Amino acid sequence: MFSAIATDHIQRPRNQGPLGGEALVEIVGNRGDGPYMTLWLVIEGNKIANAAYQTYGCPAAVACASMTCEIVRGRTVAQAESLEAEDLIVVLGGLPEGKEECARMAVAALKNALDGQGEA
Repeated sequence: MFSAIATDHIQRPRNQGPLGGEALVEIVGNRGDGPYMTLWLVIEGNKIANAAYQTYGCPAAVACASMTCEIVRGRTVAQAESLEAEDLIVVLGGLPEGKEECARMAVAALKNALDGQGEA
């Protein structure tokens, strides 16, 4: 069962991409073979000006990706780097058993992009 917050992000997802321009792009998971997530970040100075995602996955993946973008937009890179999957799960009011991997996938995409591994 999903919390009210997670359900809201599932039913009314925000922050869907792609973003153009100079956005960093990071893909986590296997396209065409299970869940995957693409995350775009626009960084201006030391702040995340915009964030968006696309995912092919379950409703939990949608909620995690959507909330990750909400959390990091407007924050500094250092603040965004401190986000952990457990934090995301708490903010979402929990996830159904076995869906914790969705939070790990969203946070991995974020951290990989911020570490400069994402394509510009």
